[in-house]
Amino acid sequence: MGSTRLPGKVLQPLAGRPMLARIADRVGSARSVDKVLVATTVLARDDVIAELCSTEGLDCFRGSESDVLNRFRQAAHSRGARAVLRITADCPCADPDLIDAIYTLFERDDLDHASVSTGAGAALSKEFRWPDGLDAEWMKFTALDQAEREATAAMDREHVTPYIWRNRNLFKIGSLPAPEDGSQLRLTVDNEADFELISRIYDHFAPNGLFRLADIIALLREHPELVSMNQAYIGTEGYQQFHQDVPDD
Repeated sequence: MGSTRLPGKVLQPLAGRPMLARIADRVGSARSVDKVLVATTVLARDDVIAELCSTEGLDCFRGSESDVLNRFRQAAHSRGARAVLRITADCPCADPDLIDAIYTLFERDDLDHASVSTGAGAALSKEFRWPDGLDAEWMKFTALDQAEREATAAMDREHVTPYIWRNRNLFKIGSLPAPEDGSQLRLTVDNEADFELISRIYDHFAPNGLFRLADIIALLREHPELVSMNQAYIGTEGYQQFHQDVPDD
């Protein structure tokens, strides 16, 4: 609930349901996911998240606000997870099919960590990138456990997985390339403009909250004016600097 750029965003309604509940619905519909666990903080301001989980019948774990790596590892360990999927609570368009595709790669190649490259970030690779907000990563619990024991940098503790994907000599890493470039689409929620776009998308597909990326792309191609709603925040140097200056969840 302590997001600095859009306070309380995880409980903002999308087509009548809190954003966090929408994300849980979508993630839980992936065939590769056995259980959805919300990992929030022990702070009093996040009591409302625990209350929502109770109302929605969602499992909830509470841990450190600042040491998110520890919180994530403890959450996974407490439920006996062998493989762990990480989805952040600002991604209400998380795609079940993409989650399953990453898991297929993860299992097929016996990887320690499998993910997708998203957004128009500063460290662009040569491969096509998925839209920002489709972020998803599968990892072995053993890799997560090792990272929690060994990582000391503040960035590694706050962002959970950088220690894993930066240390390719320690972990077997893989990434699922996008079939076409989606780097100029922004489907995450970090500010009011983002939320307004996502609200329009959900209102279009309501009451079905399980639309897929292909459905979103078709809608945006039919209504290109929607893309412009948060275009100012796509891959701009100023916004990247803003992120560096003001850490967020």
